[in-house]
Amino acid sequence: MTPIAHIESPFGGKFGIPRQSGLARSVHSRIVFEKEFRNPEAFRGLEEFSHVWLLWQFNEAEGWSPTVRPPMLGGNRRIGVFATRSPFRPNHIGLSCVELLNVELDSKDGPVLHVAGADLKDGTPILDIKPYLPYTDSRPEARGGFTEQVLREFRPLEVVLPESMDDMDESLRQSLCELLSADPRPHYHDDPERIYGMTFAGREIRFRVAEGKAVVIDN
Repeated sequence: MTPIAHIESPFGGKFGIPRQSGLARSVHSRIVFEKEFRNPEAFRGLEEFSHVWLLWQFNEAEGWSPTVRPPMLGGNRRIGVFATRSPFRPNHIGLSCVELLNVELDSKDGPVLHVAGADLKDGTPILDIKPYLPYTDSRPEARGGFTEQVLREFRPLEVVLPESMDDMDESLRQSLCELLSADPRPHYHDDPERIYGMTFAGREIRFRVAEGKAVVIDN
């Protein structure tokens, strides 16, 4: 397949990216198309939809495995790869539903899509874009498998930012707090002295988690 675009997101590394799309709705990203696909006619009518599906490529994944250890299960229980959204699959294709904020037709980069809630690393190749259709794509009666119990037990973290981050754009501060409150650590980690690092919006965010709080100690 030929990538049609790439995403520009605040995620400079894999650690810290939301585990699924829509979990950090305040995170905004841009989808910039390759020159071959910058035809405004291809986007006609897209602005009428509030959400779109992104089909994208796990471009840093290598190989595949019939079973994987989902981080949500603490990394110590194996599940079939087709029962997960792990990148270690025969074809490294990801699927994300994002909010479509704006279709910018007159951008210098050609038509650009502004989206919210993406769970993709900066530069990730996009293979296709399709509109989200509520009448068929929404299934309120669907079962969520092993994720349901994990989500019932989850408690968001309180986020503490240092004064040195007062200069950070307010929307980025909100997004960072949303990301950290979801606890990006592997679920089997529970060391209050351990320091974690993630690249977000060009900053190296270092934090530790203790007593239900994610405390940023350096940025």
